[in-house]
Order: sequence, then structure tokens, then C-alpha cells
Amino acid sequence: MMGIKLTLSIVFTLCAFLYTNAQNQTLIKNVRIFDGVSEKLSETTNVLVEDNLIKEISTNANAGKDATVIDGGGKILLPGLIDAHTHIMWNDGIEELIYNSPHEYAGAMAAVGAERMLLRGFTTIRDAGGPAFGLKKAIDQNVAKGPRIFASGYFISQTSGHGDFDSRLNYQSPYFTNTANPAYLRGWTIVCDGVAEVQKATRENLRLGATQIKIMGSGSITGAHDPLDVTEYTLEEMKAIVKEAEKWGTYATVHAYSDEAIQNAIIAGVRSVEHGLFGSEETFKMMKEKDVIFCTQFFSFNMKPEDAGFKGETAKKYLEAQAGAQTGYERAKKMGIKMAWGTDILGYIDLGPYQLKEFTARAQYFTPYEIMVQVTSNNADLLSRSGKRSPYQEGALGVIKVGAYADLLISEGNPLKDIAVMEDPENNLLLIMKDGKVYKNIIE
Repeated sequence: MMGIKLTLSIVFTLCAFLYTNAQNQTLIKNVRIFDGVSEKLSETTNVLVEDNLIKEISTNANAGKDATVIDGGGKILLPGLIDAHTHIMWNDGIEELIYNSPHEYAGAMAAVGAERMLLRGFTTIRDAGGPAFGLKKAIDQNVAKGPRIFASGYFISQTSGHGDFDSRLNYQSPYFTNTANPAYLRGWTIVCDGVAEVQKATRENLRLGATQIKIMGSGSITGAHDPLDVTEYTLEEMKAIVKEAEKWGTYATVHAYSDEAIQNAIIAGVRSVEHGLFGSEETFKMMKEKDVIFCTQFFSFNMKPEDAGFKGETAKKYLEAQAGAQTGYERAKKMGIKMAWGTDILGYIDLGPYQLKEFTARAQYFTPYEIMVQVTSNNADLLSRSGKRSPYQEGALGVIKVGAYADLLISEGNPLKDIAVMEDPENNLLLIMKDGKVYKNIIE
């Protein structure tokens, strides 16, 4: 009798397992695949998703009787999009967020912005600085809706650098008075100078869970004090930051406009350069030789200052950057630099849809296929440089293959022929799936 009970228990357990497994399956059938790598679409095929990963891709792929079935009607299946340069928490003026608003305001705005970004088809982002750890945790726990976040955490900035946001000139320096900097308390910036300080700042950021480290290496458009042309941090300070990141198995990226700043960062060992518009041919050659990924923006430097929310001195610095943009783009293209896809759209939350303008802004320099590779597998390569610090270790990102994360989109049109398709996700993205969960399905 004991043996019969034990056998029945095993049978019931097995049946429950099989039932649960079937409940977690989705079969997407009758689709042509852009896998994030190949220029040629696949023949019409099926994709079986189990839990949050792609289990099978074939014309014979089938699912259990309780699985969800989505008929793609011969349309195109794309990997979820990746934006490699965002500031998900930056949805108002930076002084408003740091100094003049309740702490909860930034989080509430960011939660709304994150869901909007997901519904634009972005299933993963690299956040290039800001207090995004809490939002990331809420999204990962399925409390909030939004993309996966590779969070940089605190900006690492020198005094008077791009992350020194306090615009007052008669302030009491925290360095001398031992007072707390609100930008530090709210998770935006660690202002630090000298090798010992930058080491400690980097270690603290890694302690908090930074996936990669963001160095402010040159002047900026939005900075309170730094002209665009200045170089920030010494080579020794840069090397110290990079070394600390490498000891944790991850990498540092650098905000840099000036040629000297970019070269210092490459010599120090950064793995990607943000903006980089004023790099010389020699500098881009260094970038190519050392496999440094270039994450610049095209639409962000193709606007009127007032449309981007810039005025006064900030508008002047924006126009200065804009004047050098085309040369930077052409040099990078000529040298064959590996290009990431990032937007750096920040400021007021209603600027968020400008993220989509990046697709057609790149069309002057790249084919639709090249742009789609940038926003998928190229960006995934960049994210993979965080190694074991990546919070998403189960599968690959930015591609459609067996074992990859089930971050999938179904497109009404073919972006490999007309990249403008990607600028209208409301009408052209019929399915948005992230981590195996459907967030939008309007397939008829």
C-alpha cells in the first residue's frame, strides 16, 4: 500500500509539473525573423517560448495544449530594442530633481517614463547615470513595468566636472566643510578628486550594485560649471577608476567630448566612449585598435536648442557640440568604429518620444540593416562587457536564437527596408514581449 501511495504521489507531482510547464509556454507561429545579426530574414517559421527563454525555432515547433498561441500572420519578428545611453531617472530639470523636489518625485516620474519606454519597444536599457537601482528592482520584481536596466548608479565626477550640478558659486564645498551634498544623498553623483577618492567612489558604486561605471571625463552641455572643451580627470585618476571596475569583472565608460579626454580614457582602458564628437582620426584609430565601442547620438545633436529645452549658456554649448557632430560621425563611419545605439534623451518627461527619432537620424550615415544591428546585437555586445556583474545571466540579449531571452517584437512593416517603421510603435509594433511576458498584442 505504501508503494502505491508513493507511486501515485510521483504521478501527481509529474502531472502538476507538466501542467505548470505548459502554462508557461507561448508559441509564436508564422513569422519571418530578423535575428539581430543576419541581413536576410528567415523563411516563415515558429518560435517556442518557455518561461522567459526561447526554447525552439523551427517550422515544427509546437507547444502543449494549454500554451498561448500567437499567429504572426507572416509578419516580422524582431529582438527587443536596446538603448545603450539613457537616464531613466532624469525626467525634469536636474536642479529640480536634486535640490527643489521631494525625493519621491524622481521615482514616480521615472516609473511612468519606464512603462512608456517599454511600449516603444525598448526591452533593455543601459542607464548611463542616476539613482536607478530602486526602479530596476521594482521592474525586475514585476511590480513596475519597464525595460531591463543595466544601471551605472552614481556619476563619477571631479569638482567642477559634469556631475557637479550645484550651480551656486557661493556654496560651502562638502570637501572642506564635511557637509552632505544633495546630489550624493539622492544617488546622482559622487564628486571626488585624486586617486584615493576616485577609488573609494568607484568601490562604493559597485557596492550599491552598479553594472558598469560612468566617468565624467570632459566638459558638457548641461553641466553647471564646465565649458565643453575642458578635459576632466588626469590619466592616473582615469586608470584608477578603470582598474577598480576591472577588479569586479566589469568596465568603465566615459562621457567625453574633447580629443584629449577621449584619448586619456582609451589609454586608461575604458570599453566605450559616450558622445566623443571631437575625436581626431588618431583617436578613432585607437578606438578601433582597442575594440572600444562608440556610443554617440545622432538625433540629440540635430535639434534646435529650444526644442531640446536648452537656453542661455547651455544653448551656446549645445550649438558648439552640434557644429562638430557631423565631422565626428563621418570619421567614425570612415574608420569602421563599432557603433552602439544610444539616445541620451533627458530632461522633461514629454521629450521621451524623441528616443524614436534616433532611427531616421542615423539613416544619413547607415543602412536600415546597420541601424537595426546597432540597436540589437551591437548593443548586446556592449552590455556583455559587464561580465558577471550583469544582472541578467540566463540568456542572450539583442538576438533571436535558442536560449536567448524572450524579448520579442512583431513589426507591421520591414525596418530592414524602411527604418521609419520603427518611429511609430503605436501602429507598427503589434506585439511587445519582454522576458516571456506579453505587454502588448494587437495582432488581428
